[in-house]
Amino acid sequence: MEIKVLGPGCPKCKHAEKVVREAVEESAADAHVEKVSDMLEIAKYGIFGTPAVVIDGEVRCVGKVPKKEEVLNWIKQ
Repeated sequence: MEIKVLGPGCPKCKHAEKVVREAVEESAADAHVEKVSDMLEIAKYGIFGTPAVVIDGEVRCVGKVPKKEEVLNWIKQ
């Protein structure tokens, strides 16, 4: 599983990355978490609000920090 947290590095983006990493650790999922801060790379996903979470190429969350429970549900799907 490939999880990308998109954002330039603002406090909300850092918090989103922390939540995602905690959820992955808690679920023991076989997932690679990557922080993407390059705005050109972020734009490729059609995202104009950050933070955003992309799982296996599918945008799951835009413009807010997801709750850990949300991330756990996305990982289980």
